[in-house]
Amino acid sequence: MAKTPLTREQIAKRIAQDLPDGATVNLGIGMPTLAANYVPADREILFHSENGILGMGPKPAPGKEDPNLVNAGKEFVTMLPGGSFFSQADSFSMTRGKHVDIAVLGGMQVAPNGDLANWKIKGAPLGSIGGAMDIACGAKQVFIAMTHVTNKGEPKIVNQLSYALTALHCVTRIYTDIAVIDVTREGLVLSEVAPGYTADDVQALTEPKLLVPRAPAMIGV
Repeated sequence: MAKTPLTREQIAKRIAQDLPDGATVNLGIGMPTLAANYVPADREILFHSENGILGMGPKPAPGKEDPNLVNAGKEFVTMLPGGSFFSQADSFSMTRGKHVDIAVLGGMQVAPNGDLANWKIKGAPLGSIGGAMDIACGAKQVFIAMTHVTNKGEPKIVNQLSYALTALHCVTRIYTDIAVIDVTREGLVLSEVAPGYTADDVQALTEPKLLVPRAPAMIGV
């Protein structure tokens, strides 16, 4: 079988499969926002955006965009029945007060102990952490959506962060274009691989040693 990395949309769809019914979920800027488009029909998820929205729906159809209805990344969104708006101060009270069950964030680097870097590349003159630190520290679980390596082929899952820190020990699960990996006390556990990939293929692109307690399943999207 040919190696077939997941697309951004497929990564988002795989994440959506793991969001439990009734959960309050913060979606970070970029790839994470796509997860709202793939919620299983039998689940109700309360999507949260740090600019003060709870109850976001999927992306609007072309021509149906409301210029006053955007998420934290200034992307057009829809609202589900019962959705609400509130101040950014109240929004961050939700995250800091541990009222967000899961945060889905992008990642630049993740370490085996769950340390996260996701706001500034090493040596870059610009960058703003925004609300990433509060969200990563405040959510009960943090799911990371990212490609497995950089555009230069360098691993993003590393032994120790070299980029600016976002939060310590916060990541619980990593979803990449080639694997699903759990962050545990024992280490990084490889649970699923993209079509055509083996555990050895994923390990070759991952700096820390992966734990493979069983043959990893194929990512189903």
